[in-house]
Amino acid sequence: MKRRLAAAALIAAAAPAFAADINSIQLLSQNEFRLLSEDLGAALSFKPLIPSEALGITGFDLGVAVTGTKLKNDAILKKASSGSDVPSVLPVPTLRLHKGLPLNLDVGVAFSQVPGTNIRYTGGELRWAILPGSTLTPAVAIRGTLTRLTGVDQLDFDTKSLDISISKGFANITPYGGIGQVWIKSTPKGVPGLRGEDFTQTKVFGGVNVNFGLANLAFEADSTGGTTTVGAKLGFRF
Repeated sequence: MKRRLAAAALIAAAAPAFAADINSIQLLSQNEFRLLSEDLGAALSFKPLIPSEALGITGFDLGVAVTGTKLKNDAILKKASSGSDVPSVLPVPTLRLHKGLPLNLDVGVAFSQVPGTNIRYTGGELRWAILPGSTLTPAVAIRGTLTRLTGVDQLDFDTKSLDISISKGFANITPYGGIGQVWIKSTPKGVPGLRGEDFTQTKVFGGVNVNFGLANLAFEADSTGGTTTVGAKLGFRF
């Protein structure tokens, strides 16, 4: 776990340059389309990168993040991208904003453009801290999320998820973890012979948030359907 979390901090700098628009889904078999959808579901489903406790009604968390997903089927992504070079670890940078609401509710949004590709997505979460936490007790939250892919003309793709998480702060360090389910809907557009795939994957995740006053660092490891993602976020809370 420590190695994965440390690796997340290096993803942004180490991610290879590549160009791989997804524009040849018609070359895939049905099984290959399913495997591509599983990889995309792991990479593009919403990643928390934040502890469970509520921000409070006046709280904001603005951050930039990058995640890296170890693709199980990078050769299929290459085939779906007209044979372009693709990385074995898909980097997904995001701009994120979380806002505290009344009743221990938080809302969050995320926006992404994967460099060198036509992959763009928007995502959001609604998180409710059913146990707000204190100096002695942990916070426990239920989260619902969604993401939607845009930019890929041949693919209508979205994810939804529901998870429960727990976190407990110790001084300025807050470890957190959770488990949930991801629902993935992947439908080819204008591609005869391929049918849509609609399936679920189990996810588990864990991370640590380190606070430096206004500045915030988060590191996270996630396994969705057995596919590993690591991520890091630099945020500012006020």
